[in-house]
Amino acid sequence: MPIVWEPVIGLEVHVQLLTESKLFCPCPTTFGAPPNTHVCPTCLGLPGALPVLNAEAARMAVKAALALDCSIRPKSTFARKNYFYPDSPKGYQISQFDEPFCDHGYLDIAVGTGDETKRARILRIHMEEDAGKNIHDLGSSSIVDLNRAGVPLVEIVGEPDLGSPQEAAEYLRTLRDILVFLGINDGNLEEGSFRCDANVSIKPVGETKLGTRVELKNINSFKFVEKAIASEIERQKELLEGGGRVTMETRGWDAETGTTFTLRSKETAQDYRYFPEPDLPPVILDEGFVARARAELPELPRAKRDRFVKVLGLTPYAAQVLTQHPRIAAFFEESASLTQPADAARVANFVQSEVLRDVITQGQKAVIPVTAKQLADLLRLVDSGEISGKQAKELYAALRDRKVGPDFLVASLVSELGMSQVSDPKAIEEVCTKVIGDSPKQVEQIRAGKTTLFGYLVGQVMKATKGSANPQLVNETLKRLLGTS
Repeated sequence: MPIVWEPVIGLEVHVQLLTESKLFCPCPTTFGAPPNTHVCPTCLGLPGALPVLNAEAARMAVKAALALDCSIRPKSTFARKNYFYPDSPKGYQISQFDEPFCDHGYLDIAVGTGDETKRARILRIHMEEDAGKNIHDLGSSSIVDLNRAGVPLVEIVGEPDLGSPQEAAEYLRTLRDILVFLGINDGNLEEGSFRCDANVSIKPVGETKLGTRVELKNINSFKFVEKAIASEIERQKELLEGGGRVTMETRGWDAETGTTFTLRSKETAQDYRYFPEPDLPPVILDEGFVARARAELPELPRAKRDRFVKVLGLTPYAAQVLTQHPRIAAFFEESASLTQPADAARVANFVQSEVLRDVITQGQKAVIPVTAKQLADLLRLVDSGEISGKQAKELYAALRDRKVGPDFLVASLVSELGMSQVSDPKAIEEVCTKVIGDSPKQVEQIRAGKTTLFGYLVGQVMKATKGSANPQLVNETLKRLLGTS
Protein backbone atom coordinates (compact mmCIF):
# COMPACT_ATOMS: atom_id res chain seq x y z
CA MET A 1 0.00 0.00 0.00
CA PRO A 2 1.54 3.35 -1.03
CA ILE A 3 2.49 5.84 1.69
CA VAL A 4 0.22 8.84 2.02
CA TRP A 5 2.35 11.87 2.81
CA GLU A 6 1.37 15.08 4.55
CA PRO A 7 3.32 18.35 4.37
CA VAL A 8 4.48 20.21 7.46
CA ILE A 9 5.18 23.89 6.80
CA GLY A 10 6.42 26.70 8.99
CA LEU A 11 7.14 30.22 7.78
CA GLU A 12 9.74 32.75 8.87
CA VAL A 13 8.79 36.22 7.69
CA HIS A 14 11.22 39.14 7.69
CA VAL A 15 9.36 42.43 7.94
CA GLN A 16 11.07 45.76 7.28
CA LEU A 17 9.74 48.39 9.69
CA LEU A 18 8.67 51.74 8.24
CA THR A 19 11.03 53.89 10.27
CA GLU A 20 12.86 56.85 8.77
CA SER A 21 16.22 55.76 10.17
CA LYS A 22 18.03 52.47 10.69
CA LEU A 23 17.85 50.26 13.76
CA PHE A 24 21.10 51.35 15.42
CA CYS A 25 22.16 54.54 13.59
CA PRO A 26 20.54 57.67 12.05
CA CYS A 27 21.11 56.68 8.40
CA PRO A 28 17.92 56.95 6.26
CA THR A 29 16.04 53.84 5.16
CA THR A 30 14.75 55.21 1.83
CA PHE A 31 14.57 52.57 -0.90
CA GLY A 32 16.20 53.15 -4.28
CA ALA A 33 19.04 55.50 -3.34
CA PRO A 34 22.38 55.16 -5.23
CA PRO A 35 24.47 52.29 -3.79
CA ASN A 36 26.34 52.92 -0.55
CA THR A 37 25.04 56.46 0.00
CA HIS A 38 22.96 55.71 3.12
CA VAL A 39 25.82 54.44 5.27
CA CYS A 40 27.86 55.56 8.27
CA PRO A 41 30.58 54.10 10.53
CA THR A 42 27.96 52.23 12.60
CA CYS A 43 26.20 50.36 9.79
CA LEU A 44 29.54 49.85 8.00
CA GLY A 45 30.87 48.14 11.11
CA LEU A 46 33.89 50.40 11.47
CA PRO A 47 35.97 50.03 14.66
CA GLY A 48 34.82 52.20 17.56
CA ALA A 49 31.29 52.89 16.23
CA LEU A 50 28.60 52.02 18.80
CA PRO A 51 24.94 51.09 18.11
CA VAL A 52 21.98 52.88 19.74
CA LEU A 53 18.52 51.27 19.55
CA ASN A 54 15.87 53.14 17.52
CA ALA A 55 12.91 53.64 19.93
CA GLU A 56 10.44 54.01 17.05
CA ALA A 57 11.47 50.61 15.69
CA ALA A 58 10.88 49.10 19.14
CA ARG A 59 7.43 50.71 19.28
CA MET A 60 6.50 49.28 15.86
CA ALA A 61 7.80 45.86 16.85
CA VAL A 62 5.63 45.89 19.97
CA LYS A 63 2.57 46.86 17.90
CA ALA A 64 3.16 43.84 15.64
CA ALA A 65 3.47 41.59 18.69
CA LEU A 66 0.25 42.91 20.23
CA ALA A 67 -1.69 42.54 16.97
CA LEU A 68 -0.58 38.89 16.82
CA ASP A 69 -1.51 38.22 20.47
CA CYS A 70 2.06 37.58 21.57
CA SER A 71 3.27 37.78 25.15
CA ILE A 72 5.56 40.79 25.64
CA ARG A 73 8.66 40.18 27.71
CA PRO A 74 9.55 43.14 29.94
CA LYS A 75 13.25 42.42 29.40
CA SER A 76 14.98 41.17 26.26
CA THR A 77 18.52 41.19 24.94
CA PHE A 78 20.39 41.49 21.67
CA ALA A 79 22.97 38.98 20.46
CA ARG A 80 25.58 38.74 17.74
CA LYS A 81 24.80 36.18 15.04
CA ASN A 82 28.17 35.45 13.46
CA TYR A 83 28.51 34.70 9.76
CA PHE A 84 30.88 35.81 7.05
CA TYR A 85 29.05 36.93 3.90
CA PRO A 86 29.98 39.99 1.79
CA ASP A 87 26.65 41.69 2.63
CA SER A 88 27.45 41.67 6.39
CA PRO A 89 30.18 44.29 6.91
CA LYS A 90 30.66 43.57 10.63
CA GLY A 91 31.00 39.82 10.18
CA TYR A 92 27.93 39.39 12.37
CA GLN A 93 24.30 40.48 12.51
CA ILE A 94 22.79 42.09 15.60
CA SER A 95 19.67 40.05 16.35
CA GLN A 96 17.84 38.53 19.30
CA PHE A 97 18.43 34.89 20.17
CA ASP A 98 17.48 33.26 23.46
CA GLU A 99 15.73 36.33 24.89
CA PRO A 100 13.43 37.83 22.20
CA PHE A 101 11.11 40.68 23.14
CA CYS A 102 7.98 38.54 22.67
CA ASP A 103 6.77 35.00 22.03
CA HIS A 104 3.78 32.64 21.78
CA GLY A 105 1.21 34.39 19.62
CA TYR A 106 -1.04 33.23 16.81
CA LEU A 107 -2.60 34.14 13.48
CA ASP A 108 -6.05 32.99 12.37
CA ILE A 109 -6.28 32.33 8.62
CA ALA A 110 -9.20 31.51 6.34
CA VAL A 111 -9.30 27.93 5.04
CA GLY A 112 -11.52 26.11 2.56
CA THR A 113 -14.23 28.41 1.23
CA GLY A 114 -13.27 31.08 3.73
CA ASP A 115 -16.09 30.40 6.20
CA GLU A 116 -13.74 28.48 8.51
CA THR A 117 -10.50 29.58 10.10
CA LYS A 118 -7.38 27.79 11.22
CA ARG A 119 -5.12 28.99 14.01
CA ALA A 120 -1.41 29.01 13.17
CA ARG A 121 0.82 29.49 16.19
CA ILE A 122 3.65 32.00 16.25
CA LEU A 123 6.70 30.87 18.19
CA ARG A 124 8.36 34.26 18.58
CA ILE A 125 9.01 37.67 17.09
CA HIS A 126 12.40 39.27 17.45
CA MET A 127 14.08 42.48 16.33
CA GLU A 128 17.19 42.45 14.16
CA GLU A 129 19.09 44.48 11.59
CA ASP A 130 18.95 43.72 7.88
CA ALA A 131 21.99 42.79 5.80
CA GLY A 132 23.21 44.58 2.71
CA LYS A 133 22.50 43.45 -0.82
CA ASN A 134 24.81 41.70 -3.30
CA ILE A 135 24.35 42.97 -6.85
CA HIS A 136 25.48 40.54 -9.56
CA ASP A 137 23.99 41.95 -12.79
CA LEU A 138 26.97 44.17 -13.66
CA GLY A 139 28.61 41.90 -16.21
CA SER A 140 31.81 40.29 -14.99
CA SER A 141 31.82 41.92 -11.54
CA SER A 142 29.60 42.12 -8.48
CA ILE A 143 29.24 44.82 -5.84
CA VAL A 144 27.82 45.02 -2.33
CA ASP A 145 25.27 47.77 -1.66
CA LEU A 146 25.16 48.45 2.09
CA ASN A 147 22.27 50.94 2.01
CA ARG A 148 20.02 48.21 3.44
CA ALA A 149 22.53 47.13 6.11
CA GLY A 150 21.10 48.07 9.49
CA VAL A 151 17.52 48.64 8.32
CA PRO A 152 15.18 47.55 11.17
CA LEU A 153 13.43 44.22 10.84
CA VAL A 154 11.21 42.00 12.88
CA GLU A 155 11.38 38.30 12.14
CA ILE A 156 8.07 36.54 12.75
CA VAL A 157 8.76 32.85 13.31
CA GLY A 158 5.77 30.58 12.83
CA GLU A 159 5.31 27.10 14.25
CA PRO A 160 5.05 24.24 11.70
CA ASP A 161 1.24 24.37 11.74
CA LEU A 162 0.52 24.87 8.02
CA GLY A 163 -0.53 21.83 6.02
CA SER A 164 -0.57 22.96 2.38
CA PRO A 165 0.95 25.51 -0.02
CA GLN A 166 -2.44 27.25 -0.12
CA GLU A 167 -2.48 27.68 3.65
CA ALA A 168 1.03 29.11 3.52
CA ALA A 169 0.04 31.70 0.92
CA GLU A 170 -3.08 32.64 2.92
CA TYR A 171 -0.97 32.98 6.08
CA LEU A 172 1.30 35.46 4.28
CA ARG A 173 -1.59 37.47 2.82
CA THR A 174 -3.31 37.69 6.19
CA LEU A 175 -0.09 38.68 7.94
CA ARG A 176 0.79 41.30 5.35
CA ASP A 177 -2.69 42.87 5.58
CA ILE A 178 -2.36 43.20 9.35
CA LEU A 179 1.09 44.80 9.14
CA VAL A 180 0.00 47.25 6.44
CA PHE A 181 -3.08 48.25 8.48
CA LEU A 182 -0.81 48.76 11.49
CA GLY A 183 1.22 51.20 9.38
CA ILE A 184 4.51 49.48 10.20
CA ASN A 185 5.27 47.80 6.85
CA ASP A 186 4.49 48.53 3.21
CA GLY A 187 3.97 44.87 2.26
CA ASN A 188 6.18 45.18 -0.82
CA LEU A 189 7.55 41.75 -1.68
CA GLU A 190 9.22 42.98 -4.86
CA GLU A 191 11.38 45.55 -3.01
CA GLY A 192 12.20 43.04 -0.28
CA SER A 193 10.47 44.81 2.61
CA PHE A 194 8.33 41.71 3.24
CA ARG A 195 10.31 38.49 2.73
CA CYS A 196 9.48 34.90 3.43
CA ASP A 197 11.54 31.79 4.18
CA ALA A 198 9.56 28.54 4.22
CA ASN A 199 10.57 25.46 6.20
CA VAL A 200 9.11 22.43 4.44
CA SER A 201 9.10 18.75 5.36
CA ILE A 202 6.82 15.78 4.77
CA LYS A 203 5.87 12.77 6.88
CA PRO A 204 3.50 9.82 6.58
CA VAL A 205 -0.04 10.67 7.66
CA GLY A 206 -0.43 9.85 11.34
CA GLU A 207 3.29 9.90 12.08
CA THR A 208 4.21 12.15 15.03
CA LYS A 209 7.90 12.49 14.22
CA LEU A 210 8.61 15.30 11.79
CA GLY A 211 10.64 14.76 8.65
CA THR A 212 13.88 16.52 7.76
CA ARG A 213 13.09 20.12 6.91
CA VAL A 214 14.37 22.12 3.99
CA GLU A 215 14.41 25.92 4.03
CA LEU A 216 13.23 27.77 0.93
CA LYS A 217 14.83 31.21 0.95
CA ASN A 218 13.62 34.72 0.02
CA ILE A 219 10.60 34.06 -2.21
CA ASN A 220 9.20 37.36 -3.50
CA SER A 221 5.52 36.78 -4.31
CA PHE A 222 2.54 34.95 -2.85
CA LYS A 223 2.14 33.01 -6.08
CA PHE A 224 5.75 31.87 -6.03
CA VAL A 225 5.54 30.90 -2.34
CA GLU A 226 2.67 28.57 -3.18
CA LYS A 227 4.41 27.14 -6.24
CA ALA A 228 7.81 26.76 -4.56
CA ILE A 229 6.36 24.88 -1.59
CA ALA A 230 4.31 22.61 -3.86
CA SER A 231 7.39 21.86 -5.96
CA GLU A 232 9.50 21.11 -2.89
CA ILE A 233 6.85 18.77 -1.49
CA GLU A 234 6.85 16.79 -4.73
CA ARG A 235 10.67 16.70 -4.78
CA GLN A 236 10.78 15.28 -1.27
CA LYS A 237 8.10 12.69 -2.08
CA GLU A 238 9.99 11.44 -5.13
CA LEU A 239 13.23 11.35 -3.16
CA LEU A 240 11.82 9.33 -0.26
CA GLU A 241 9.76 6.98 -2.42
CA GLY A 242 12.86 6.32 -4.52
CA GLY A 243 14.80 5.15 -1.48
CA GLY A 244 16.74 8.36 -0.93
CA ARG A 245 16.75 10.70 2.02
CA VAL A 246 16.08 14.41 2.49
CA THR A 247 19.08 16.41 3.72
CA MET A 248 18.80 19.61 5.74
CA GLU A 249 19.70 22.44 3.40
CA THR A 250 18.74 25.86 2.12
CA ARG A 251 17.22 25.97 -1.36
CA GLY A 252 16.19 28.68 -3.76
CA TRP A 253 13.28 28.90 -6.20
CA ASP A 254 13.67 29.06 -9.98
CA ALA A 255 10.42 30.52 -11.35
CA GLU A 256 11.37 29.70 -14.97
CA THR A 257 11.85 25.96 -14.40
CA GLY A 258 9.33 25.69 -11.58
CA THR A 259 11.81 23.86 -9.35
CA THR A 260 13.86 24.47 -6.22
CA PHE A 261 17.66 24.28 -6.25
CA THR A 262 20.40 23.90 -3.64
CA LEU A 263 21.96 27.06 -2.21
CA ARG A 264 23.97 25.73 0.73
CA SER A 265 23.84 23.27 3.59
CA LYS A 266 21.55 24.48 6.36
CA GLU A 267 23.24 26.25 9.24
CA THR A 268 22.15 25.57 12.80
CA ALA A 269 22.15 27.92 15.79
CA GLN A 270 25.50 26.43 16.81
CA ASP A 271 26.99 27.36 13.44
CA TYR A 272 26.17 31.03 14.06
CA ARG A 273 27.98 31.02 17.45
CA TYR A 274 25.55 33.43 19.07
CA PHE A 275 26.81 35.43 22.04
CA PRO A 276 25.40 38.47 23.87
CA GLU A 277 25.88 41.84 22.16
CA PRO A 278 28.28 43.68 24.49
CA ASP A 279 27.58 47.15 23.08
CA LEU A 280 23.82 47.18 23.77
CA PRO A 281 22.11 47.11 27.18
CA PRO A 282 19.02 44.92 27.76
CA VAL A 283 15.79 46.23 26.23
CA ILE A 284 13.30 47.15 28.97
CA LEU A 285 9.69 47.42 27.77
CA ASP A 286 7.81 48.87 30.72
CA GLU A 287 4.04 48.74 31.10
CA GLY A 288 3.60 52.35 30.01
CA PHE A 289 5.49 51.82 26.74
CA VAL A 290 3.42 48.73 25.92
CA ALA A 291 0.15 50.45 26.92
CA ARG A 292 0.87 53.39 24.61
CA ALA A 293 1.60 51.01 21.72
CA ARG A 294 -1.63 49.11 22.44
CA ALA A 295 -3.63 52.35 22.42
CA GLU A 296 -2.33 53.10 18.92
CA LEU A 297 -3.55 49.82 17.42
CA PRO A 298 -6.10 50.45 14.63
CA GLU A 299 -9.08 48.27 13.80
CA LEU A 300 -7.49 45.27 12.10
CA PRO A 301 -8.68 43.79 8.77
CA ARG A 302 -10.68 40.83 10.14
CA ALA A 303 -12.53 42.98 12.68
CA LYS A 304 -13.21 45.62 10.03
CA ARG A 305 -14.60 43.01 7.62
CA ASP A 306 -16.88 41.62 10.32
CA ARG A 307 -18.19 45.12 11.09
CA PHE A 308 -18.76 45.90 7.42
CA VAL A 309 -20.91 42.78 7.16
CA LYS A 310 -22.80 42.96 10.46
CA VAL A 311 -23.24 46.72 10.82
CA LEU A 312 -23.10 48.12 7.28
CA GLY A 313 -24.85 45.21 5.55
CA LEU A 314 -22.12 44.41 3.03
CA THR A 315 -21.66 40.95 1.59
CA PRO A 316 -18.62 39.02 2.87
CA TYR A 317 -17.09 39.30 -0.61
CA ALA A 318 -17.52 43.10 -0.72
CA ALA A 319 -16.09 43.42 2.79
CA GLN A 320 -13.06 41.36 1.75
CA VAL A 321 -12.44 43.47 -1.36
CA LEU A 322 -12.78 46.79 0.48
CA THR A 323 -10.36 45.84 3.26
CA GLN A 324 -7.44 44.87 1.06
CA HIS A 325 -5.79 48.21 1.76
CA PRO A 326 -6.29 50.67 4.64
CA ARG A 327 -6.68 53.69 2.35
CA ILE A 328 -9.37 51.97 0.28
CA ALA A 329 -11.26 50.96 3.43
CA ALA A 330 -11.05 54.53 4.77
CA PHE A 331 -12.23 55.98 1.42
CA PHE A 332 -15.24 53.67 1.37
CA GLU A 333 -16.19 54.40 4.97
CA GLU A 334 -15.95 58.16 4.51
CA SER A 335 -17.99 58.02 1.29
CA ALA A 336 -20.67 55.91 2.95
CA SER A 337 -20.87 58.28 5.93
CA LEU A 338 -21.42 61.27 3.60
CA THR A 339 -24.28 59.77 1.58
CA GLN A 340 -27.77 60.80 2.63
CA PRO A 341 -29.71 58.65 3.16
CA ALA A 342 -26.89 56.34 4.22
CA ASP A 343 -26.58 53.35 1.88
CA ALA A 344 -23.28 51.60 2.44
CA ALA A 345 -24.11 48.68 0.15
CA ARG A 346 -24.73 50.98 -2.80
CA VAL A 347 -21.51 52.89 -2.15
CA ALA A 348 -19.63 49.59 -1.89
CA ASN A 349 -21.04 48.41 -5.22
CA PHE A 350 -20.02 51.64 -6.96
CA VAL A 351 -16.54 51.59 -5.46
CA GLN A 352 -16.03 47.97 -6.52
CA SER A 353 -17.45 48.30 -10.03
CA GLU A 354 -16.07 51.72 -10.98
CA VAL A 355 -13.47 53.18 -8.63
CA LEU A 356 -11.22 50.25 -7.73
CA ARG A 357 -10.06 49.63 -11.28
CA ASP A 358 -8.45 53.08 -11.22
CA VAL A 359 -6.85 52.90 -7.78
CA ILE A 360 -3.07 52.61 -7.63
CA THR A 361 -1.62 51.30 -4.38
CA GLN A 362 2.02 51.39 -3.40
CA GLY A 363 2.90 50.40 0.11
CA GLN A 364 0.95 52.52 2.58
CA LYS A 365 -0.15 54.93 -0.16
CA ALA A 366 -3.14 54.73 -2.49
CA VAL A 367 -3.97 57.10 -5.36
CA ILE A 368 -7.76 57.37 -5.74
CA PRO A 369 -9.02 59.56 -8.62
CA VAL A 370 -11.89 61.19 -6.68
CA THR A 371 -12.44 62.20 -3.08
CA ALA A 372 -14.96 60.57 -0.77
CA LYS A 373 -17.05 63.76 -0.84
CA GLN A 374 -17.08 63.83 -4.65
CA LEU A 375 -18.31 60.24 -4.76
CA ALA A 376 -21.01 61.01 -2.20
CA ASP A 377 -22.08 64.10 -4.20
CA LEU A 378 -22.23 62.00 -7.37
CA LEU A 379 -24.52 59.42 -5.76
CA ARG A 380 -26.64 62.21 -4.28
CA LEU A 381 -27.34 63.44 -7.84
CA VAL A 382 -28.75 59.99 -8.61
CA ASP A 383 -30.94 60.09 -5.49
CA SER A 384 -32.35 63.49 -6.45
CA GLY A 385 -33.21 62.28 -9.94
CA GLU A 386 -30.87 64.74 -11.66
CA ILE A 387 -28.87 61.95 -13.33
CA SER A 388 -29.46 58.24 -13.93
CA GLY A 389 -27.34 55.36 -12.68
CA LYS A 390 -25.80 54.99 -16.13
CA GLN A 391 -24.99 58.68 -16.22
CA ALA A 392 -23.37 58.36 -12.78
CA LYS A 393 -20.81 56.00 -14.27
CA GLU A 394 -20.17 58.38 -17.16
CA LEU A 395 -19.83 61.30 -14.76
CA TYR A 396 -17.32 59.39 -12.63
CA ALA A 397 -15.29 58.56 -15.76
CA ALA A 398 -15.25 62.26 -16.69
CA LEU A 399 -14.05 63.22 -13.21
CA ARG A 400 -11.33 60.58 -13.40
CA ASP A 401 -10.13 61.53 -16.88
CA ARG A 402 -10.02 65.24 -16.11
CA LYS A 403 -7.96 64.58 -12.95
CA VAL A 404 -10.02 67.13 -11.04
CA GLY A 405 -8.72 68.45 -7.72
CA PRO A 406 -10.27 67.77 -4.32
CA ASP A 407 -12.19 71.08 -4.34
CA PHE A 408 -13.91 70.45 -7.69
CA LEU A 409 -17.72 70.48 -7.48
CA VAL A 410 -19.26 67.43 -9.16
CA ALA A 411 -22.55 69.18 -9.98
CA SER A 412 -20.76 71.75 -12.14
CA LEU A 413 -19.91 69.03 -14.65
CA VAL A 414 -23.47 67.76 -15.11
CA SER A 415 -24.77 70.62 -17.23
CA GLU A 416 -21.50 70.91 -19.13
CA LEU A 417 -21.79 67.29 -20.25
CA GLY A 418 -25.52 67.56 -20.94
CA MET A 419 -26.35 64.90 -18.39
CA SER A 420 -29.59 66.24 -16.97
CA GLN A 421 -31.97 63.35 -16.50
CA VAL A 422 -35.24 63.48 -18.44
CA SER A 423 -38.09 63.42 -15.91
CA ASP A 424 -40.79 65.11 -18.01
CA PRO A 425 -43.72 62.62 -17.98
CA LYS A 426 -44.99 63.79 -21.36
CA ALA A 427 -41.60 63.43 -23.07
CA ILE A 428 -41.06 59.98 -21.58
CA GLU A 429 -44.55 58.84 -22.57
CA GLU A 430 -43.87 59.81 -26.18
CA VAL A 431 -40.71 57.67 -26.25
CA CYS A 432 -42.42 54.76 -24.50
CA THR A 433 -45.35 54.86 -26.93
CA LYS A 434 -42.98 54.73 -29.90
CA VAL A 435 -40.98 51.83 -28.42
CA ILE A 436 -44.20 49.86 -27.80
CA GLY A 437 -45.32 50.53 -31.34
CA ASP A 438 -41.96 49.36 -32.73
CA SER A 439 -41.98 46.13 -30.68
CA PRO A 440 -45.30 44.35 -31.39
CA LYS A 441 -43.92 40.82 -30.94
CA GLN A 442 -42.36 41.58 -27.55
CA VAL A 443 -45.49 43.44 -26.39
CA GLU A 444 -47.68 40.46 -27.32
CA GLN A 445 -45.44 38.08 -25.38
CA ILE A 446 -45.37 40.36 -22.32
CA ARG A 447 -49.16 40.55 -22.28
CA ALA A 448 -49.24 36.77 -22.61
CA GLY A 449 -47.25 36.50 -19.37
CA LYS A 450 -43.60 36.54 -20.47
CA THR A 451 -42.66 39.40 -18.15
CA THR A 452 -38.92 38.88 -18.59
CA LEU A 453 -39.16 40.77 -21.87
CA PHE A 454 -40.19 43.92 -20.02
CA GLY A 455 -36.52 44.72 -19.52
CA TYR A 456 -36.09 44.75 -23.29
CA LEU A 457 -38.58 47.61 -23.61
CA VAL A 458 -36.93 49.53 -20.78
CA GLY A 459 -33.60 49.12 -22.52
CA GLN A 460 -34.99 50.43 -25.79
CA VAL A 461 -36.35 53.52 -24.06
CA MET A 462 -33.01 54.17 -22.35
CA LYS A 463 -31.25 53.67 -25.67
CA ALA A 464 -33.54 56.14 -27.40
CA THR A 465 -32.94 58.74 -24.68
CA LYS A 466 -29.19 57.99 -24.52
CA GLY A 467 -29.56 56.87 -20.94
CA SER A 468 -31.00 60.17 -19.76
CA ALA A 469 -34.57 59.04 -18.96
CA ASN A 470 -35.62 58.66 -15.35
CA PRO A 471 -35.64 54.83 -14.91
CA GLN A 472 -38.43 54.82 -12.34
CA LEU A 473 -40.66 56.96 -14.52
CA VAL A 474 -39.86 54.78 -17.55
CA ASN A 475 -40.92 51.64 -15.68
CA GLU A 476 -44.15 53.23 -14.42
CA THR A 477 -45.06 54.63 -17.85
CA LEU A 478 -44.43 51.36 -19.73
CA LYS A 479 -46.50 49.37 -17.22
CA ARG A 480 -49.36 51.86 -17.52
CA LEU A 481 -49.32 51.85 -21.32
CA LEU A 482 -49.14 48.04 -21.43
CA GLY A 483 -51.89 47.68 -18.86
CA THR A 484 -49.71 45.53 -16.62
CA SER A 485 -49.38 47.93 -13.67
